[in-house]
Amino acid sequence: MISAVFFYGVVNHFVKPKGAPAKPFFPARRKFISEVAILVAAVPFSGFLYGMFKGKYDYKLHKQTLYFDDLPEAFDGFTITQISDIHSGSFDNTAAVQRGIDLAKAQKSDLFVFTGDLVNNAEWEIKPYINHFSQLRAPYGQFSILGNHDYGDYIHWDSETEKATNLVKLKERHKELGYRLLLDENIEIEKNGQKLSLIGVQNWGRGFIQIGDLDKALNGVDKDAFKILLSHDPTHWEEKVRYHPTNIHLTLAGHTHGAQFGVETAGLRWSPVQYRYLDWAGLINEKNRYLYVNRGFGFLAFSGRLGIWPEITVITLKKGDNQNHPKA
Repeated sequence: MISAVFFYGVVNHFVKPKGAPAKPFFPARRKFISEVAILVAAVPFSGFLYGMFKGKYDYKLHKQTLYFDDLPEAFDGFTITQISDIHSGSFDNTAAVQRGIDLAKAQKSDLFVFTGDLVNNAEWEIKPYINHFSQLRAPYGQFSILGNHDYGDYIHWDSETEKATNLVKLKERHKELGYRLLLDENIEIEKNGQKLSLIGVQNWGRGFIQIGDLDKALNGVDKDAFKILLSHDPTHWEEKVRYHPTNIHLTLAGHTHGAQFGVETAGLRWSPVQYRYLDWAGLINEKNRYLYVNRGFGFLAFSGRLGIWPEITVITLKKGDNQNHPKA
């Protein structure tokens, strides 16, 4: 409303004839200007209302096809569905959450991965949604990692024992969901006698908890294997993964939420989170080492999303020349 008054005042100053009486000289015009001012103020206000009541559950599907020369032939066309940052403690509409899960299920991908932040703080936050997120199944399995919020660092605990117990229970929740939690370790995905390595690290983030051990996670992985890494915070890729002597073909991350606010159009891409994170959403490629940052399934702090909508990602792996298909 302040912007409406300001807008009206500025226009009123310029349309008022010099020496005119206090009574509106052009009442019809003044009425029109007043209505326009109110409309201008209403646009951002209504936008935030949409973000708070609808936008935070306005799930968008993002698809990427990535080409790799050294992808095993058996995995040509292999699909991966990724969600990240569920933040189950923030949900307030179970039916809306189920719509997002149904969209993810409908992709019928070969593999499902979740890249951290199952809860805001406590393991019990996911309990009401176990039967919902456990619906996410894939022929080659469901795999997950921890995010910075999963360790319980942002609330007070009566003791370190209570905090440690919470983490133990949270890991059990992953089992209840049917997700194989990767804790600085790797697993082979086999198809038609050929394999790729799926690697998962604990959280490592610039300015956040840094306990993920990439070298430990790579233990036993063939140097020539095709590698996919699950790492919650994209700064891990920026500072460690892209410079690592072992070539990791694709890293899947989340964490940033795209700040849950911004603009993404063909000609403009902006979010305040870009002043904190170099790589904050979507696909990044540096010397054929790819990073994909999911915008998050849930929300945190601000109970809404505006312009940066909740995301379900589907990545298709293709064998071929990635120089000719950089962002197909």
